[in-house]
Amino acid sequence: MTDQVWRYEGYEPAQERLRESLCTLGNGYFATRGAAPECATDALHYPGTYAAGCYNRLTSTVAGRDVENEDLVNLPNWLPLRFRPDGGTWCTPDGTSLLSHRQSLDLRAGVLERESRYVDAQGRTLHVRQLRLVHMADPHLAALRTEFTAEGWSGELEVESALDATVSNSGVERYRELNGSHLTHVETGTTDPHTVWMRCSTSTSGTRIGMAARLAAPETPIEARNEEHRAVQRFRLRLASGHAVTVDKTVALHTSRDPAIAEPLGAAVDRVSRAQGFAALMESHRTAWQHLWQKAELEVPGKAGNILRLHLFHVLQTLSPHTAELDVGVPARGLHGEAYRGHVFWDELFVLPYLNLHFPEVSRALLTYRHRRLGAARDAARAVGRAGAMYPWQSGSDGREETQEMHLNPRSGRWLPDHSRLQHHVGSAVAYNVWRYWEASGDSEFLHTKGAEMLLEIARFWADAATYDESLGRYRIRGVVGPDEYHDAYPDTKEPGLDDNAYTNVTAAWVLARTLELLGSLPEPCRQELSERTGIGRDDLSRWEDVSRKLYVPFHSGVISQFKGYEELAALDWERYRARYGDIRRLDRILEAEGDTVNRYQASKQADVLMLGYLFSPGELSGLFARLGHRLDDETWSRTVDYYLHRTSHGSTLSGLVHGWVLARAKRADAWEYVQDALKGDVADLQGGTTGEGIHLGAMAGTLDLVQRGLPGLETRGGALWLDPVPLPELSEYGFTIRYRGHWGVRLHMRPGQLNVRVPDSDRAPIDIELPGRTVSVAPGESCELALPHHRQPRSA
Repeated sequence: MTDQVWRYEGYEPAQERLRESLCTLGNGYFATRGAAPECATDALHYPGTYAAGCYNRLTSTVAGRDVENEDLVNLPNWLPLRFRPDGGTWCTPDGTSLLSHRQSLDLRAGVLERESRYVDAQGRTLHVRQLRLVHMADPHLAALRTEFTAEGWSGELEVESALDATVSNSGVERYRELNGSHLTHVETGTTDPHTVWMRCSTSTSGTRIGMAARLAAPETPIEARNEEHRAVQRFRLRLASGHAVTVDKTVALHTSRDPAIAEPLGAAVDRVSRAQGFAALMESHRTAWQHLWQKAELEVPGKAGNILRLHLFHVLQTLSPHTAELDVGVPARGLHGEAYRGHVFWDELFVLPYLNLHFPEVSRALLTYRHRRLGAARDAARAVGRAGAMYPWQSGSDGREETQEMHLNPRSGRWLPDHSRLQHHVGSAVAYNVWRYWEASGDSEFLHTKGAEMLLEIARFWADAATYDESLGRYRIRGVVGPDEYHDAYPDTKEPGLDDNAYTNVTAAWVLARTLELLGSLPEPCRQELSERTGIGRDDLSRWEDVSRKLYVPFHSGVISQFKGYEELAALDWERYRARYGDIRRLDRILEAEGDTVNRYQASKQADVLMLGYLFSPGELSGLFARLGHRLDDETWSRTVDYYLHRTSHGSTLSGLVHGWVLARAKRADAWEYVQDALKGDVADLQGGTTGEGIHLGAMAGTLDLVQRGLPGLETRGGALWLDPVPLPELSEYGFTIRYRGHWGVRLHMRPGQLNVRVPDSDRAPIDIELPGRTVSVAPGESCELALPHHRQPRSA
């Protein structure tokens, strides 16, 4: 049986923030980092708690100007539980002798366990074992069980438990010059000595937060008191050598964003008073996790399988079925930390394709988050003189652009203008996810209503953004930034933006083509209503058709150009920079600190042109280029892949994922190197400290999707499952289950030369499986073994 437990042995101060991120527990409603409860926020530890969608806006003075930022709020800390033998000092890993320490995360059960042994100045050894859960069945509950055992001594142990609102958003060093004090109007109180409560609100968004904690301890007087911004309970335990004494802390959290409550504090106090004991909570929590794993089963052997299950665990607890009840998007760094301020980027592009085939109700909710903000996207387009909808690069509570105007280069200490808001391709990502969701789920009701409206307005934006160039006989989209992000302007120009980014233009053409296809297939009442509501007419559709076939895609030397003029940039001496700096993933920061700019060089942060090979199968991509009047054959694509392989620094965790996917589909021997980078991105913290600020949710979900769609060549189109597996010797056998158009638990198992498909019994129609050269129909209750065509072995670069 494969290992389902993620373990850390020993205490390593430099690794604490990384471990706290990877040991975060959540349930889709809220999450808490894996910090030890006896540790306060300091240089090593950061016990953050975050509720999905709970944002607040503050103004800070940066480089002499006022800037406004919206952040996912660090909520009151419910963890604090510290302890000390009578007359001793409080036990902490950094302040008391720590004899041993181990931490284990049970992925199947969603339980974090830690065991530590402390010895104080008087030689008294204390063994501490804790079990922690953030409840997956009741998303408003969390619980902490602590067992204290005196080793070789008897006496009293002083224990202090608290709810702590002295917290701020200070988990990311480069943001610490910014205002991070989001909580105000803090009140604390008690309902009885065993139960304390806290209420507060966010300073500008006005979200009210209610939290209550109930203690269950052996018969002992509990002193409950209110300190400034802290609700505290203190008591003493009588310990006898070798006998464990147990303390349980149960916590309830509500906010004013919750439906069906009158007031958050009252709801929290009521919920914690009615909560079952720890053993019963653990049982229902484990059952809820068991049901999640059944819907998202993944069978991959070896170390890769262990990492993939960790990735799946974090995806499930960030975007669980509870998320389907919320108005939230996909936070790029999960609910695990404060990097990117908890904002929603394009990372759903890497997350939803996985969720579509397991939890389509969650995908629908995440797309509904975008639809609710369609009005804000329309306003943004109008503000720059464009029609349609322009979705923000960074989104938060209300759909306005949340991208910072300035960003800090930690290497130089300088605040610099941030032009990443010009990544308008985020709109294409929204449209792409709408379409893929419908293909996987068959949810025509969503496609024909909210989905159609989003597609139409995004298509309208692209058609209006495209200007016709008589000299080229093509439409051009100017002044944008592509996925690369390093390049935001041409060298020696003051105006930001680039022209004819290939990824932007090709995906815009795809959006226009799919929208026209959808409008042609809509039921007449839907089409008429949509037309009347949006004012779309025949002239608009005629232009869309023309633009979708004539958008300019630049080429040079037989390869696709990242943008117009890319080949004219200077060549970078990659070896010199590697020799001087070692890790050059963030080449932009290195060059800026030298007084240079990456805009001058053929150097990309991450996959840009190659993203096209991630989004589209070879057949679909060549069809897109054919629609645009270009022949994209295997040789041209191979040259393009080679060209950018040698010009990419992989400054994003998404880059290794995309390169591994593209190279695997191209049957290249070096694919596994990039797949490993994607797998290790967070667990090995390859980006140098970023994982401690929150996990990279898109990269984690993308590795799962590599196994689910990338390697099997799985597509959901035309009402069938299309499969065209590719060989990857290092990952030659794997299996997974999917939920496809009403079929729950469809199991696919791949091994060299063979595919097994099993469809659980139901009253649904058979599933058509499309393999190269043949179609097989598998009825509910049946399974079949299918021989796969022989593929040539991967070739070297």
